[in-house]
Amino acid sequence: MFVLAELKDTVRIAPDQFHLKLVDAVRDEIDRKLANKVLLNVGLCIALKDIVSLKDSVILPGDGASHTEVFFRYVVFRPMVGTVLTGKIRNCSREGVHVTLGFFDDILIPHAALQHPSRFDEAEQAWVWEYPLEDGAKHDLFMDVGEPIKFRVSREIFEETSPIGPPKAEAQSQTGSSSSSAAAAASAAAAQEVKTPYKIIVSSIDCICEIFLVTKCILQGAINESGLGVLSWWDQQGKEEEQDDEEDDEYDNDEDGEGACEE
Repeated sequence: MFVLAELKDTVRIAPDQFHLKLVDAVRDEIDRKLANKVLLNVGLCIALKDIVSLKDSVILPGDGASHTEVFFRYVVFRPMVGTVLTGKIRNCSREGVHVTLGFFDDILIPHAALQHPSRFDEAEQAWVWEYPLEDGAKHDLFMDVGEPIKFRVSREIFEETSPIGPPKAEAQSQTGSSSSSAAAAASAAAAQEVKTPYKIIVSSIDCICEIFLVTKCILQGAINESGLGVLSWWDQQGKEEEQDDEEDDEYDNDEDGEGACEE
């Protein structure tokens, strides 16, 4: 669930930080830049683990700050696909069940990945598992807000949310050029399209200045397996099974195979 990402970045230290030790100033700047932010295709940055190496600092012309190339390791939240996690239901919508881990809220269990059959209750704003009974009837099990829920990670999505500038249609209108409505719509759609390449770089070294963008990470989970779902469902079932086992233990078979009550 938590991994170490090996990263490289050129850290800028302002002149008002020169009174600090270089290692302390670099550590503070890295945490300020990365802590609680999503690094594209890496994950949610939690805390700095350690600094591997520091290269010589340089001062660029026209800038009084120092610039130091740093290799470091950062603790990142990025669960592997297939990992089973336990969180709490944040809210429900027709899209599915939204789950939070406390420090990470962008977890969605799509309606297709819920127990079958399930329905969305508009009045309660909650998903309901229509649990089939032996007599053919159904018992409603609600997925209420705040309930602990166990799920399996099925997919991760990185979405780039960096500003992409005005649509091309607006830029052309500002210069006085005109275009047809179809061409304007096509150019606007092309401008708004953002392609985010997917690659795992957790165990490699890359430069943050090349991959650090304002991004959003979304996890998708599934609970349509035995043992997954709201914990209270299975806790109640476990208690009933324990009671049945205790009742069965009160009876032992005698030598003839006939049941005898244990005194």
